[in-house]
Amino acid sequence: MGRVVALGERARVAGLALAGVVVLVADDSGAVHRGWRELPADVDLVILTPAAAGTLGPRPAEPTGRRPLIAVMPP
Repeated sequence: MGRVVALGERARVAGLALAGVVVLVADDSGAVHRGWRELPADVDLVILTPAAAGTLGPRPAEPTGRRPLIAVMPP
């Protein structure tokens, strides 16, 4: 199984590191897009904050040549 990554604002994703999730802090839209483009190829699940999901839009482009499962945190 591949890795799980959380992408979004520090306050919303930092605690997930305690569960072994790779945390990519992205506090602005540029950081969200950079984090998405630079996802490792072995990521199977991406957890997005609502703000990060809004930045990427309803159908984000495949970041690594394959489509990871995407989950959006509740607001």
